Amino acid sequence: MRFLIKHLFFFCCISSIFAQVQYEVNPPENIKTIIFRGPTEDQFPVIQLGESMSLEFDDLTAKEQDYYYKIVHCDYDWTPSQLLKSQYLVGTDNQRIIDYENSYTTLQPYSNYRLTIPNENVRLKVSGNYVLEIYNSYGDLQFSRRFVVYQDAVVVGGTVKRSRDFNFLNEKQVVHININTAGFNVVNPKNEVKIAILQNHYWPTALYNIKPQYTIGSELVYKYDQETSFYGGNEFLNFDTKDLRSPTFAISRIEFEDVYHHYLFTNEFRYDQPYTYFPDINGDFVVRTLQGEDVSREAEYTKVDFSLPYTNEIGLDHVYVVGKFNNYALSEENKMTFNEETGKFEVTLMMKQGFYNYKYVVERADGTIEPNYVSGNFHFTENNYLILVYYRNFGDLYDSIIGIGTANSRTISN
Repeated sequence: MRFLIKHLFFFCCISSIFAQVQYEVNPPENIKTIIFRGPTEDQFPVIQLGESMSLEFDDLTAKEQDYYYKIVHCDYDWTPSQLLKSQYLVGTDNQRIIDYENSYTTLQPYSNYRLTIPNENVRLKVSGNYVLEIYNSYGDLQFSRRFVVYQDAVVVGGTVKRSRDFNFLNEKQVVHININTAGFNVVNPKNEVKIAILQNHYWPTALYNIKPQYTIGSELVYKYDQETSFYGGNEFLNFDTKDLRSPTFAISRIEFEDVYHHYLFTNEFRYDQPYTYFPDINGDFVVRTLQGEDVSREAEYTKVDFSLPYTNEIGLDHVYVVGKFNNYALSEENKMTFNEETGKFEVTLMMKQGFYNYKYVVERADGTIEPNYVSGNFHFTENNYLILVYYRNFGDLYDSIIGIGTANSRTISN
């Protein structure tokens, strides 16, 4: 028995060492417009255990290919947990997505796929971090997306403050958090409770491993300045192609080739301009059209042309157009190229009709990413913050999520 326990412990240690962090994988160029949401409009599912979420995406090959889904449960650090599938799923995954239809009277044909979880084949048993993976019929991973499932066991409050650091007074926002654990048994909160804070549902911004600054009875208080601070960024740029033939304020002209081609007005560098409030949806997008009723199958794909003036500060570094529409990916598809004739960085993307938020990101030659070099950082910027509270008692096999909270910088104060 001692021999078995010893080797089981060794196996667990080896497994944890080689556990891979589950990053989100972005799709090949034929898969577009991934819409993944829970009960809210935000395209990042944060669902209470038992609630429903839905995934939708298009395949531009329009060949009605078979796609399959798998669900992976992860720990706080996004490595796969020690749970067996039978311990976090009721039923089985690795099922084919059977709800799909081809587009209807569109210039660019595509197949639209839809998946809802829970469904007749599978539902979730426990809270925590999850990854939804989509595979083709050859077993190749096409893309993956994170989501979180929580239980409403503690009360989480958050407020956004202006940074007290004089060097970032006008650039950063700080999130203060209070967690009330009354009614939920927490013996050692500094070891049993962990938090993660996200800005605008964007995982690369997440802050981890922040201990409570102090406790007052059953309340955990996080009132740091530097440890929970974020760069404010700027409001996202946007455009709307719901009407194929009519230019809006952001579209300079429309041409028709094989599909409609929307040319956006050239954007400007905003880092040295005064902050101007302009409502956005924090990087998200909404598919919509005036030409049909079923937007999933009748919305057209159009070519959208982006442009940005050349500057010596960027030079030969790379500039990308990003947003939730491409999961903020820095890929060859959305990398801009310099046009000597116009003196601008330019790129053309195939995008489904709708309202889109986007921004420009600079990648330096040494690999450094500057997400706000073009837009600038302002403490006034309206941002959403999501607070996730994780719990793991001694002997537990996984990290559960016992509460969530939100805060918005619209009401920022000193």
